Amino acid sequence: MSSSVSRELQCPQVFGRSISQESVESSSMEDFWSEVRSIKESRQNGQEEQNLVEVKTPDEGEMEAEWLQEVGLSTLVSGAAGEDGMALLSTLTRAQAAAVQRRLDTYTQTTRRKNKQPVRDVRDVFGVSDSPARIGFMAPEASPTSNGVQQSEEKTLWDQTKENNKNDKIEGQQGSPEITEDLNWDTPYSESLTAAQKEQRSKNNFTKRPSSTTLPKFTIRKDRLGLTRIGDLSSQDMKKIHNLSLIEITTFYDALGIELKRNRTLRVKAKETGLFGVPLTALLENDQKKVPGMKIPLIFQKLLSRLEQTGLDAEGILRVPGSASRVKNYRQELEAKFYNDTFDWDQVHHNDVACLLKTFIRELPYPLLTVEYLPAFVAVQNISLTKWQLQALHLIIMLLPDPNRGTIKAFLEFLSKVVANEAKNRMSLWNVSMIVAPNLFMCKGRSGNHQEAEAATKAANIVQLLIKYQDILWTIPSFMIAQVRKMNENENRRRTRVPWLTSPSFFFPPAFRGNCSPPPGASPRGRNRNQEPAVWDAQGVNLCPTALGLGLKLDIPEGVIRVYATQLSKVSMAIQLNSETKASDILARFHCENSTSSAVPLNGQSHYLFEIGGNIGERCLDLNTYILDLYRLNPNATWVIKPRTL
Repeated sequence: MSSSVSRELQCPQVFGRSISQESVESSSMEDFWSEVRSIKESRQNGQEEQNLVEVKTPDEGEMEAEWLQEVGLSTLVSGAAGEDGMALLSTLTRAQAAAVQRRLDTYTQTTRRKNKQPVRDVRDVFGVSDSPARIGFMAPEASPTSNGVQQSEEKTLWDQTKENNKNDKIEGQQGSPEITEDLNWDTPYSESLTAAQKEQRSKNNFTKRPSSTTLPKFTIRKDRLGLTRIGDLSSQDMKKIHNLSLIEITTFYDALGIELKRNRTLRVKAKETGLFGVPLTALLENDQKKVPGMKIPLIFQKLLSRLEQTGLDAEGILRVPGSASRVKNYRQELEAKFYNDTFDWDQVHHNDVACLLKTFIRELPYPLLTVEYLPAFVAVQNISLTKWQLQALHLIIMLLPDPNRGTIKAFLEFLSKVVANEAKNRMSLWNVSMIVAPNLFMCKGRSGNHQEAEAATKAANIVQLLIKYQDILWTIPSFMIAQVRKMNENENRRRTRVPWLTSPSFFFPPAFRGNCSPPPGASPRGRNRNQEPAVWDAQGVNLCPTALGLGLKLDIPEGVIRVYATQLSKVSMAIQLNSETKASDILARFHCENSTSSAVPLNGQSHYLFEIGGNIGERCLDLNTYILDLYRLNPNATWVIKPRTL
C-alpha cells in the first residue's frame, strides 16, 4: 500500500479507554506481534505471492470529479443535462446539499486554475435559483435542525471535544453495567450529529466518553414499515443507496472536521484463475459457472464451514499458527483438487485451516475493505463516541461492492461465532480483533513495517465494532429508504407525464400495449387508484392475462390489496387490511389456503412478501411490517409472494 495509506493508518488511540481495557489490550499484544511476525515470515519465505498493488491519492480536483461521478452527479462535471441528478438533488437535506456544493466548488476552482474549459455552473445544469444554498435540498420533515453545516464551528467543537477527552482522568470500572441506547433512523446521521453538537454548545457541556470497558448496546427503534436488510432491495435501488451513503458519509465527516480521503488503484498484477491471489470478482465469475448465483467465493465458504465444524471449541483458534510446511502443501493441493471435489479435508488440522483462511484474505490482490474506502475505515478511529463510530461504519459498509460486502459479512458472522464460544476457545472479542486486524489492514505486497503494524493495533478497535454491531451494519436505515422513495417518485413523475405515450407496458396489461391511449378509467397521472397493477410486468412474477383476466378491478375498496403468488396453487387473494395486519399474517393466510403444500412455511424462510413498484423498485418485506401503513405510503405497489433470491 502506498505511503499515503500508511500515514492514514497513523490514527490516534481511541479516547477515553479505561485502565482495565488497556490491561486487556496489553495482554493481547504478544499475540498480535506473533501474528505480525507470522505474516512477515510467510512473505519473506515466498509462501505468499507478492503481487504489488500500486495506489495513488488523486490530485485535488480529480478527487472531487470522481466523487461527483460516483454519487451520480456526473452531469455537474460533464455539463450535460440529466434527470437522474435532479431526482437525487431533490432528496438531499440542507447539510448534504452543502457537502455536494463544497465538492463542486473545489472542482470548479481547481479546473479554472488549470486553465481548462470552465465547467457549467450547477444553476445552469439544474435550473437552481441563485441562493446561498445553490444546490437544492429536501428539508427533513421531522427535524428542526436542518441548517447547513458551518465547517469552522464544527471543527472547533471537535478539537475542543478531543482536548477534553485527552484531559480525562480515567478510572477503571470493573463489572460496569452495559449501556443501552436507541438508534433513531428517522433522521440522517449528519443531521442528528449536528443537532447534538449544537445542543452541547448551547449547554457549554461536552459529554465525555464513558470509561466502561463494555461496548454499549445499541437497539433499533421499531418501525411499522419494517426493517430493510441489505439484499432486500433491487439492484437499481441499491445503487441509489450507494450514492446516498457516499454523500451522507462525506457530510458526516465534514461535520466532525475529518477529511474523507480516497485512494485510486493504478495497477495490479493478479491471476485470473485459481484460489489464492485471485480478485473476488474473478473468483465469483469462475464459481458461478459451477454454482449459479453464488455471491461468496466457494473456497472461502468451505474454509469457514470447516472451521465451524472442527475449530470453534479449539483453544486459541485463529491465534495458534499452523504448520508452515503443511499449509504450503495444502495450498498446492487445493489449487489442483478443490474444484474436482477430490481434496481430503479430514486430513487438515483446524489450525492449518485458520492459516489458510487468513492467507486467502491477505493475498487478495485488492484489499477486502477495498483500496478506495480503506482510508474511510481507518478515519473512524478519529471519532470519539462509539455511537458516531458505528454510524460511520454503517455508511461505509453500504459503499462496498457486492462481492466485498458479501465476503466480509460471512467472515464477520464466523468471527461472531468464535467469540460466542469464548468459554471454550479462550478467544475474547478483543483477542479476535487483535488477530484479525493485521490481516485486514496490513497491505499485501509490502514487508509490513513497524508503523503499519502499530497502526493495525489501533485498527483492532474497528474490527471489534464490525463484529459486535454487524446486525446493525447490514440493515439499511429508514431515512435512506425514505430518500430512495422520494427519488423514485420524482423519476416516475418525469417519466409518466404522459404515461400511455412513454411507458404503457409498466402501467397497462398486454391488451393495451401499442395502443397510444389510456385504458378506460385511467387518470392523467397513470393508473386509476383502484386499478390493479400489471403484475405480469413485475420482476420475478410470471403471470398471463388468461390467469388473471385483464387485472382491471375498479371496485377494490379502500384498504384492500390483492396479493399474488403465482407459484402456489392459490394464485391470488384479496386481503382486507387493518392496523395490525403484518406481512407474516399474509404469509400465514396463504399457507392455510395452500395447506397441502409446504411451499410457504409460517416462518417465511422459503417465500416472502414483496412490495414491487410504485415508489420502490422491489423490496422484500420484514415479517413484522405493518402492511396498512406501507400501503398508505405506497398505494400503487404490487404485492407478490415469491421466493427470495439469495
